Amino acid sequence: MSQHPAHILIVDDDKRLRELIGRYLTEQGFRVTLATDAADARARLASISFDLIVLDIMMPGETGLELTQSLRLDNAVPILLLTAMGEVQDRINGLERGADDYLSKPFEPKELVLRINAILKRAQAVAVKPTPATGTVRFGAFAFEIARRRLLRSGEIVHLTEAESDLLTQLARRAGEAVSRDELLARNGEAGGEVATENGHENGAESNASRLVDVQMTRLRRKIEDDPRFPRYLQTVRGIGYVLRPD
Repeated sequence: MSQHPAHILIVDDDKRLRELIGRYLTEQGFRVTLATDAADARARLASISFDLIVLDIMMPGETGLELTQSLRLDNAVPILLLTAMGEVQDRINGLERGADDYLSKPFEPKELVLRINAILKRAQAVAVKPTPATGTVRFGAFAFEIARRRLLRSGEIVHLTEAESDLLTQLARRAGEAVSRDELLARNGEAGGEVATENGHENGAESNASRLVDVQMTRLRRKIEDDPRFPRYLQTVRGIGYVLRPD
């Protein structure tokens, strides 16, 4: 982690679990703030900048999925969803709303820490590693600044999740060239691999992970393309992967 401990917001209506997670993460060196529900989380987010949110899905009132989707309108803070639902489709639903990763209950505390550290590592990568390509790729009304991992539309910032930023960075570095799903998975698919193999289903792991890359692409197209069904810039290359077509 960075020199200063990451500040994590834990949102869960289950007091016992919320406090157990908070105590464990504190012991692991994180700064922790607890919230009882979505409304409480919003109040804390209004005054504090967090490094990551650990968010339960099944909460009374506004659910974790609804809060995730709402936050993604103007906030790119990484989100790790917690839920008792363990099916791949449930996880994909969470990722489609804008989550960065997904962990099913019950879980080992050590696995939670590993997931958190993996997300934080991706978020910090741009600050600790030089970017090979540092130019700006322009397409339509958009400009993507590779070194800053920043997407602008007519000069206005378009908020991206860390996973979306990773995906667009990889494509922008090789603009005009098809990038295979395997290459995208190598950087963007850690969570996908865990999703596919968690219950011991080794067969089909690659296809499930590939689906998660496709989900990230679908989300990215919704922010960029006029008609995501017929993309102009983020195009599929059949049998290979994806390509960013600049102007």
